[in-house]
Amino acid sequence: MGRISISCLFPASWHFSLSPVVLPRFLLPSFRQLLLLGLLAGVMGLLYLLLVTGKGQYSWLREDRHIHTRLGRVPDMEATDTNNPNLNYGLVVDCGSSGSRVFVYTWPRHNGNPHELLDIKQMRDKHRKPVVMKIKPGISEYASTPDKASDYISPLLSFAAQHIPKNKHQETPLYILCTAGMRVLPESQQEALLEDLRTDIPVNFNFLFSDSHVEVISGKQEGVYAWIGINFVLGRFNHVEDEHEAVVEVQVPGSDQQETLVRKRTAGVLDMGGVSTQIAYEVPKTVSFASPQQEEIAKNLLAEFNLGCDAHRTEHVYRVYVSTFLGFGGNAARQRYEENLISTKQIQNKLLGQHQGESADSPILDPCLPADLQDEVGPQDQRVHLRGTGDFDRCRLLLQPFLNRTNDTNTSLNGVYQPPIDFTNSQFYGFSEFYYCTEDVLRMGGDYNSTKYSNAAKSYCATQWKTLKERFDRGLYASHADQHRLKYQCFKSAWMYEVLHSGFAFPAAYENLRTALLVYDKEVQWTLGAILYRTRFLPLRDIQQESLKGSHSHWHHSFSFMNNHYLFLACFLVVVLSILLYLLRLRRIHNRSTLLRGASASVQWLEEGLGSPDLPVTL
Repeated sequence: MGRISISCLFPASWHFSLSPVVLPRFLLPSFRQLLLLGLLAGVMGLLYLLLVTGKGQYSWLREDRHIHTRLGRVPDMEATDTNNPNLNYGLVVDCGSSGSRVFVYTWPRHNGNPHELLDIKQMRDKHRKPVVMKIKPGISEYASTPDKASDYISPLLSFAAQHIPKNKHQETPLYILCTAGMRVLPESQQEALLEDLRTDIPVNFNFLFSDSHVEVISGKQEGVYAWIGINFVLGRFNHVEDEHEAVVEVQVPGSDQQETLVRKRTAGVLDMGGVSTQIAYEVPKTVSFASPQQEEIAKNLLAEFNLGCDAHRTEHVYRVYVSTFLGFGGNAARQRYEENLISTKQIQNKLLGQHQGESADSPILDPCLPADLQDEVGPQDQRVHLRGTGDFDRCRLLLQPFLNRTNDTNTSLNGVYQPPIDFTNSQFYGFSEFYYCTEDVLRMGGDYNSTKYSNAAKSYCATQWKTLKERFDRGLYASHADQHRLKYQCFKSAWMYEVLHSGFAFPAAYENLRTALLVYDKEVQWTLGAILYRTRFLPLRDIQQESLKGSHSHWHHSFSFMNNHYLFLACFLVVVLSILLYLLRLRRIHNRSTLLRGASASVQWLEEGLGSPDLPVTL
């Protein structure tokens, strides 16, 4: 009798054989039992299939993307693999007012999915340091000698060229974007500087560079780029279902039929520097205007754009409000406050015949300085002496007129239009002075709480200046805090509070503001948003290549998955069926052997002459 061997897709140690000699009787089932065993094996195989593949044909893909999305939020601190031929590169030069910086970005080949954006990261050298270089002064300093503009930029581009593989230079886009320093120049001087860059850079460097790649961007563009960069790092453009992520209903801009969709909620941005303050946030719903004049103003403050590579898809269409307020930064506000204090006191002294503020013996009392701090401000011929009283609430009241608020609806600082914010379903990040005011001295950066913040600011302002200096000398404040921060912390705390709650009208109970210096341990520059926006059409090439593969490509990917699961299941069923058939064969052989043994016994009985018992015969 033969044997059946079982070894399909199993390790060698799993190989075994069955012999009818050692087969127990209970393994010789009836036909009903065989059928029952077959059904049981089928159910087990079906359960295995459901447990492995999940719900639906592409659930494993969704799960894999979900994990990839979460991992993508972890800051990539590894050195960039310049030997990877599938890696692409891009350059952005930020020409600011005080200097210029070059940023090098990298991204792998796009996966061909039109729903996803490029996975752009900042390049890191072999020491895992970001590939960045800065030079001084700003390019606007060459306004009188525009022919030297390209020589000024060359060290930055040479630095970047050393880090990017030479065979990649020709396909590496280069963008030179100028900001505040260039905006203040006359248009003729701007154009002369830009023309020198357009002419000389293609001669000296082999980067992908055209005339449109160098320009002076507006404050609105800079704000939009900053908003894009921060939300990209936060993962708010990855529209993958996640029950832990907040969502918002959006009326798609430019849609004739007022198309609505639900997607991840983006984060708004608050940024207060030394000179200006900026706010940027998504406006998910179509806005209405109080007057045609307000509508005309709003057009200059609202930006509608598509981050996706396909203009016909709406999932990456955004409507963002951006407004920059010059003179509303922390240092500029203090300067305006002091100028007003000096002029007001001079008029008062003339009217009343007083000399307050003209000497340290009769100083002007300033509630916005720490208690008993002596200060001297104003030009050399109009020096004024101040002494702090450290009254936070009084300081707030004195600062409110400097916000230039109006009684018009939907307005903020300087009476500028501001679309309504849904404070019940929104989130904001506060950078620069919003972070310094809460963290450097008060040590409460992160999640913002207006009550705790105002109480801490009150306590700081009321503390004697001598005590504050002693704490500073003992290292109780942030490492980068200096005496200038200690001196004007009381003023800036009050100014930040008023800008946020009186200027931008954030409720005191608002809980979704987070002050930060870094996002996921990275300093996010507006240049990241710029490269993401300006390279948004690059995935079209990869998407077209994917579409050319046609349905065969999709079948191939599906089949590769089937090789992992369905093939194993098929082999398992074949093995079970083989066992069942063999058991059925053994049962038949057993039945036949029983009949043969009975027949041979009868023949032997007759041959031995053993008579049969007497039987009654009926005639």
